[in-house]
Amino acid sequence: MQTLSIAGLAAQIAALRTTFPVGRVTSLRGEIVFVAGLSTAAGLGDLVQIRHQDGRIRRGEVLGLSRDAVTVLPDGAPEGLSIGDRVLLIGPAALAPDDSWLGRVVDPFGAALDGRPLGRGAAERAIRAAPPAAIDRRPLGERLETGLTLFNTLLPLVRGQRIGLFAGSGVGKSRLLASLARGLEADMAVIALVGERGREVREFVETVLGPEGMARSVIVAATSDQSPLVRRRAAWSAMSVAEHFRDQGAHVLFLTDSVTRFAEAHREVALASGEAASLRGYPPSTAQMITGLAERAGPGAGSMGDITAVFSVLVAGSDMEEPVADILRGVLDGHVVMDRQIAERGRFPAVDLLRSVSRSLPQAATEEENHLINRARRLLGAYDRAEMMIQAGLYQSGSDPEIDAAIAAWPALDSFLCEEEPGGIADSFARLSECLATAVPESVTAPQIPV
Repeated sequence: MQTLSIAGLAAQIAALRTTFPVGRVTSLRGEIVFVAGLSTAAGLGDLVQIRHQDGRIRRGEVLGLSRDAVTVLPDGAPEGLSIGDRVLLIGPAALAPDDSWLGRVVDPFGAALDGRPLGRGAAERAIRAAPPAAIDRRPLGERLETGLTLFNTLLPLVRGQRIGLFAGSGVGKSRLLASLARGLEADMAVIALVGERGREVREFVETVLGPEGMARSVIVAATSDQSPLVRRRAAWSAMSVAEHFRDQGAHVLFLTDSVTRFAEAHREVALASGEAASLRGYPPSTAQMITGLAERAGPGAGSMGDITAVFSVLVAGSDMEEPVADILRGVLDGHVVMDRQIAERGRFPAVDLLRSVSRSLPQAATEEENHLINRARRLLGAYDRAEMMIQAGLYQSGSDPEIDAAIAAWPALDSFLCEEEPGGIADSFARLSECLATAVPESVTAPQIPV
């Protein structure tokens, strides 16, 4: 710790600057500020400081360049800005994560949100870094213990896997993310809270995540009232923190809540810069922003560790075809769909297993385990197809042996899907086998799960 502190202090001193290129505000149009004098010094995406004549300072980002002026989007409403205000060019957006950030809550610029001093890492990292070279990356790794029977068995997670968590508001998404942060087998967790309600940040830290989960976590938070520049940067900064630990050989769990708010923040920035809106108001660059973030997670290369990622998506009315969900689902290694009706009857996690899939199967399980998984899915599917008849009293016992088996096993399987299993993966499969034993003997060969 002492060596890291000295290295961080040395890096902080080395980063101090006494001179900056300076421009002046020449015009303002809506949310956009035009600055003269920086055209030959600024780069796209560089940070600036706008210094008002009364001493107030606000940040901004360079969105466009021309021979005569630089286009800047301020971090916040432009009220109070004046023609002639000084604009200092800070340079490319970067972050200097440090191991001492574990257990802390920081903003997207690397400043502590709890009022306590925060160490600076010895090296700066670009917040929009490239992923490891595709040809050098390892395949997905071993199966991970999650602490939840559902994910230990029917929806397994493996090291380096990237999954999507698709849910509407109020169905237990944050609670499930916190359960994974506490229980999933990883060295540490990095959590991006993008556009979160202000009151919920502390609640998530103290109540939902708890001391046990927080001790091995870094939270990067940007609340809903902050500018789209800050909200968008939160996801990038959190990924940079995860890459800091990954490059040391650690296995990192990366959680984002949510990619939808990240995409909405990018939409605001892109439209302000003049990009045309397309499908449902999202600009064409949205797909690249989402896939670029997702590709930075996953297995590492060489001596690197791995980033196992869970990206949450807010889906209004369970619309899995809306743009953000559709884009993300196509680049991930599995998706988990949460259902409001399941949540309303009190089962947590409220996962609709029949609409969810882990693309780590069948390789992540043994032949016997795959048989149990297929058998459970088939019984749950049979019950789902016949549920209306069963509830209405129209189904007669003996009409279909598979439906009879599904009815017999349903209470045990439904209970199984919400259980916690601190004993590990083997105990979870033993429990699944017990649940399936409540069904009548199999009558149909189990089909394979599509991958």
